[in-house]
Amino acid sequence: MITRFAPSPTGPLHLGHAFSALTVWTEAARLDGTALLRIEDTDSTRCRPQFTQQIFDDLDWLGLTWPSPALHQSDHSEAYAQSLQSLTRLGLLYPCSCTRRQMLDAGGTIGTEGVIYPGTCRHRNMSTAQPSDALRLDIDKALRVLPAVISFTETSGAREAVHILPPRKCAQTLGDPVLRRKDTGDAAYLLACVHDDAAQGITHVIRGQDLWGQTPMQVILGHLLGLPIPKYHHHRLIADAQGERLAKVHNSKSIASYREAGVTPAELRAMVGL
Repeated sequence: MITRFAPSPTGPLHLGHAFSALTVWTEAARLDGTALLRIEDTDSTRCRPQFTQQIFDDLDWLGLTWPSPALHQSDHSEAYAQSLQSLTRLGLLYPCSCTRRQMLDAGGTIGTEGVIYPGTCRHRNMSTAQPSDALRLDIDKALRVLPAVISFTETSGAREAVHILPPRKCAQTLGDPVLRRKDTGDAAYLLACVHDDAAQGITHVIRGQDLWGQTPMQVILGHLLGLPIPKYHHHRLIADAQGERLAKVHNSKSIASYREAGVTPAELRAMVGL
């Protein structure tokens, strides 16, 4: 059993991250497995080295250890480029220059994972791609090479449930996802995450329920790239006093601020219900 905690260094970790990390390490210990730390720093516009160091400091303070060195996604851009080339050879990628406003104006609808792309650039060939273009996965074409039904296993303690994913329904509800970001050329979270889970031999993906919506497309992409599909466990989320999910965008109170206030690791565990 190999699992991972994979934060992005775009801001300080908060109690929700602490709960997720502690859940990852607890499950790894329960199943006599290994918990890895992965720094998901592909977003070159938002990731900062000081937040990476703070991740190390916060996890060390919580008493968590991991095999060193931790994988930094920013060091593996060539591997992601090779995955994009594999999908290009299958004829599954196309370049896209659309902005969010243009997508909405063209009839794009808001889904659970953002704007469902209306297909404006789907006619474009990869030979027309510019360095500033995003690269999207053509789900309609992908359906031709995917099995009629694919599935993944969700775990909860000793219980397991198999979720069936009809790819065509996923195509309608998720649209054509971006695999390479516009302007920066950074690998998108979807591609980097699926690639690294396979490259690191991850057998169990343990993360918050807020990422449940990402799972179908990650399973689809894993099949397209011929990669093993891990088991998943989506744990509960930590909310504030108003019932709002803790998040960096809400400036939720950081682990470091609790540490500086004299809170002990044991007290913080109790705060998140452990």
